[in-house]
Amino acid sequence: MIDRSVLQNIVKNYDTSDVSVATIGSHSALDIMDGAKSENFHTLVICQKGREQTYNHYNRIIDDIITLPKFSDMLNDEVQQTLISNNSIFIPHRSFTAYLDYDSIENNLKVPIFGNREMLRTEERNVEKNQYYLLEKANIKYPKLFDKPEDIDRLVIVKVMESTRNIERAFFTASTHKEFQEKAEKRINQGIISAEDLADARIEEFVLGTYFNFNFFYSILNDRVEFLGIDRRLQTNLNDFTSLPAKQQLEIDIELQNIEVGHMPATIRESFLEKVFELGNKFVESTKKEFHPGIIGPFALQSAITKDFELVVFDVSPRVPGSPVLMMSPYTHYYHGESFGTGKRISMEISDAINENRLEEIVT
Repeated sequence: MIDRSVLQNIVKNYDTSDVSVATIGSHSALDIMDGAKSENFHTLVICQKGREQTYNHYNRIIDDIITLPKFSDMLNDEVQQTLISNNSIFIPHRSFTAYLDYDSIENNLKVPIFGNREMLRTEERNVEKNQYYLLEKANIKYPKLFDKPEDIDRLVIVKVMESTRNIERAFFTASTHKEFQEKAEKRINQGIISAEDLADARIEEFVLGTYFNFNFFYSILNDRVEFLGIDRRLQTNLNDFTSLPAKQQLEIDIELQNIEVGHMPATIRESFLEKVFELGNKFVESTKKEFHPGIIGPFALQSAITKDFELVVFDVSPRVPGSPVLMMSPYTHYYHGESFGTGKRISMEISDAINENRLEEIVT
């Protein structure tokens, strides 16, 4: 892990009157760039060749584009030096961690990152200090885990990586060991998953409830947890299948997948908000103890509310969650007097850090 002091010394030498907000051109880059531009920052997007059209299209919010053969080429010394010479604060999101490996992010990327780079790896379920570990330490309820498929005694969801697209997960459900074997074998034969990835899969209790993605922001400058809002995920082909009448669902023999392709905004009953606040506060305190200085900036807790009104967290995003619909959230308006997304809240924090001469506190 690059020593944090090295990165803090880099930002101490930045021209704070000309800071750039930078990210990879994918996932939630537009939200990040829009928020940065609203706070009058210079904006910079790193694109992979052939994927730059979207970012050329929205040139009002994007000042510069660096186009590379591969996203991972941003690790090249020349590209890193360009970013640093532009006084860049880099904003991580899911595509960043998917296209660059964690070892390189932790040990080779010398560009200051907004957030806690050590925590990015906790999103993966096959590391020791993973999201389950943090939820356990925070005393936050999460689904029952099964070490072996032979132990399955209820409806479970199997979380396994796709064989051809490592950014996507080929989830499937099962109620028994036999059903697990049948569905797994079928997906392996179809090339959807590999036997190797299946061996690393996580088997979780399938929590029946209403699903919400709770988006938070921890301000390290103010030692404050803010609830930004809620989104729900649009997934193919699961959402399309469940919209069919039951008769047609029974007649169709297709493999269901839940690949995220979009978002929609949501709200929650006010009587549940205290429980939501408690989730965010407990998670932040857990990260402070386990990954000093703890989470910095945005994170999300994907949760289910059961019929007994229990909140069960089944997925954690320790970085920009990627929900541009949050700019329609009423919850930021209640708190700040205006509605905005995660991207703007990040740039507001960077602005405050610059004005208070505390930029080194928000980077790792």
